[in-house]
Amino acid sequence: MQKATSLIDEIAADLNGLEQIEALLRSPRKVGIFESLKLEFAEVTKGRVVVAGIPDAHAYNPIGTVHGGYAATMLDSVCGCAIHTLLQANQAYTTLELKVAYHRPITRDTGQVRAIGEVMSAGRRVAFTEARIVDSQDRLLASATSTLLIMEKPASGK
Repeated sequence: MQKATSLIDEIAADLNGLEQIEALLRSPRKVGIFESLKLEFAEVTKGRVVVAGIPDAHAYNPIGTVHGGYAATMLDSVCGCAIHTLLQANQAYTTLELKVAYHRPITRDTGQVRAIGEVMSAGRRVAFTEARIVDSQDRLLASATSTLLIMEKPASGK
């Protein structure tokens, strides 16, 4: 059985974290969750990432609004990608905690939303990030804080 690889491992494995996320921004291919939720990288700088999407029926829940998981996924993604921009090629991260607050409902009428993630502090093993989702008028729709574990990537087994 062949081991699954990440898109980063396929297109930018030897680059540092910022260069890897920049490569994803330029790539015509998307990571799976971005494909599923119709999200795009909009901006990438050291310690900050912006992802944009237009929520539509693909993100709706049974009560007629965008599912909270759509917002939570955007927030988790930008929190993780923001810390990723500070990593070396041999490092990885995982989310230890994500706390999400929903401030306004998101519907298909909301139009494009942007999730902005920023690193608050980063040590050798733990990082703290925060994120927010805003609409085209910069109204706050959801926010999050995240704690992430920084670690060495496991050996590839090659």
